[in-house]
Amino acid sequence: MGKELAVDAEFFLSKLSEAKVTFERALDCKHTEFDDLYPYMLEHPQFFWYKRYVAWSQLLTIAGLCQELDVPWKEEFSPQQVGYLEQRVMSAKVLDFWFETNDSREHASR
Repeated sequence: MGKELAVDAEFFLSKLSEAKVTFERALDCKHTEFDDLYPYMLEHPQFFWYKRYVAWSQLLTIAGLCQELDVPWKEEFSPQQVGYLEQRVMSAKVLDFWFETNDSREHASR
């Protein structure tokens, strides 16, 4: 038990990137792996909120592990997104402004 394990930063950054993509797809109401797990729920309006919550929780968990293991995760996000993740609460602000950057409103007009 006294052995130190080397942390594979690439592995964690890969998982973080996957979680970010999943969360962003959930925000845009696009297909994710979660849809395949619960196909009978697709017709329920609450499903999309639950799907977003699960994707947000996964993203928070992986970002938290990266933080604890000193894996530089913040570079993968805009400053606003880092702030949302550090606040941990998936508020309406996160849902409405996740895609916004200081110089781009790419998703805001969709």
